[in-house]
Amino acid sequence: MDRQALIDFEKEVARRYEAGEVHAPCHLGGGNEDQLIKIFEDIKREDLVLCSWRSHLHAILHGIELVEVMRQILAGKSMSINSVDPFFYASSIVGGTLPIAVGLGLAIKRKGEKRHVWCFIGDMSCLTGAFAECTRYALNFDLPVTFVVEDNFRSVLTETRDSWHIDRPSWQAPIDLLPNVIYYQYELSYPHSGTGVFVNF
Repeated sequence: MDRQALIDFEKEVARRYEAGEVHAPCHLGGGNEDQLIKIFEDIKREDLVLCSWRSHLHAILHGIELVEVMRQILAGKSMSINSVDPFFYASSIVGGTLPIAVGLGLAIKRKGEKRHVWCFIGDMSCLTGAFAECTRYALNFDLPVTFVVEDNFRSVLTETRDSWHIDRPSWQAPIDLLPNVIYYQYELSYPHSGTGVFVNF
């Protein structure tokens, strides 16, 4: 899947959202296509991928068919796209996938399997206690889990630095030093939720 195909898919979701065809909150992705394509080069189909509520592009890159991703979005599951094969789980609970990722990683290690867990979260979630505990537990117990922090500088509609009253470098550096964490920044192509157009469901 190339960059333009991902962009075109989200544009189609946006069009259908504005047409009133998506009867639930919808979180569009975009602006991070290049970073995601590069990361997913290392993610195998048998790996387990967990995401937050902005996961359309992740689902597609992990191998879920475009028509299936669109079907779930139109069914009101934009914030909770799920699949068994390939394994994909998205949740709208802030930081909710973090302990699940650790549990899956522990199960994989105990079973002696070769699969890997990839947990994508936002910059707000990475400042929670759950992130601190889960990344360190996974690291200390050598679990097959990689956490990916996707920093779009937003905590809903507020700049993350303003939300926490912090200077970005003071919290970015410790994250960068963790060997089981990938961190990248990007500018989101869409508003936090929806397209900026008022829609009557």
